Amino acid sequence: MIKISTFDDWVDYFHQWQKDIGYEPELLANYKFETKLGELHSAEIEFGDFKGQPKWQRVTQIPNQTIRDALMNLIVYQGDTEFASVEQQRNLLDTAPTEYDHQALVRVNSEEMRHGWQMCYLLVNYFGDSGKLEARKLLERRAFKGERLLGSFNAPVNNWLDFFTYTEFVDRDGKYQLTMLSHSSFAPLAESVTAMLKEEFFHMFTGHTGLTRILRGGKIPIPIVQKYFNKWLSTAYDLFGTTRSSSAHWAYTWGLKGRMDEHEATIPADQEKLNDLARGHYLIESAKLIEQLNQLVPTNQPKLYAPDLKFNRSIGEHVGQPYSVTGELLSTEAFTRHLADVLPTEADEKILAEIIKGKDWVAQMQLN
Repeated sequence: MIKISTFDDWVDYFHQWQKDIGYEPELLANYKFETKLGELHSAEIEFGDFKGQPKWQRVTQIPNQTIRDALMNLIVYQGDTEFASVEQQRNLLDTAPTEYDHQALVRVNSEEMRHGWQMCYLLVNYFGDSGKLEARKLLERRAFKGERLLGSFNAPVNNWLDFFTYTEFVDRDGKYQLTMLSHSSFAPLAESVTAMLKEEFFHMFTGHTGLTRILRGGKIPIPIVQKYFNKWLSTAYDLFGTTRSSSAHWAYTWGLKGRMDEHEATIPADQEKLNDLARGHYLIESAKLIEQLNQLVPTNQPKLYAPDLKFNRSIGEHVGQPYSVTGELLSTEAFTRHLADVLPTEADEKILAEIIKGKDWVAQMQLN
């Protein structure tokens, strides 16, 4: 096991992680891994108990250990999602439908690696031995072994419909998390995620244009596309956390994580419903995206839709409850049958595999 004493030691461990998951350096061409910092929304803490004070530049400026631990936990979870997504998607490199898609996947993965790199830079350089330990553990967990911290990032991404739906909806959750962290009272974190956000938009662009091209291609049945929407949107709902979250409450109180529109908000935050506020914004945005996609669905085909918030939840008040994809409460037996009808199955995977073997199942990307 490599002992991490400096960030250079962690970089060596990072390159070993790339080899271990099968991501050969030549795939990344001349991509340069480096730390990047963006601009702060404000030099002062924007909300919470410390509002108006200068943002903290060093961990030693943070008032107490409880706040420091909560801050480190936020960084660890963010970094874990970045490395996990690379592990989830690494198996698609050899099946890209076009050269453009191959390059787009490599870019997405490169930037996700860099985002994880950025979080580990913070952990190693600001959080002492505990940060170095957590930075190492971020490279030891594996999504394909079910070891990542959040369930969404252990789920398999088996094909390009999976990938495009994932980057449309799960990466969009990432935009929300990064935006809220961009208001952080810890300046190095806020500066880091501001830079990450600029790269995150390409990931969402890849997802939305990919789904658009699938619908234009007209080869994949709409009911199968809907099943992948059900799979990824239901797990994306979980990523916003529980309705009444004490961790979200205290993160706001301490200025660690704000609202999506923190720099524009004119009313006080309802600190009991911060996660629901973000999830509500996400639902509205997702509905608009699905409405755009439905313009490409033939009139004789069912329209795409977002699953009900109560469907297939792994956390919160509806966890484990047998609600249908349209929000009806079912018996346990009926729910088991229902899941087989509304989530991707092995039969769906086989149908997709045959379609993807062919040509023109996804329309060419219009680059002008």
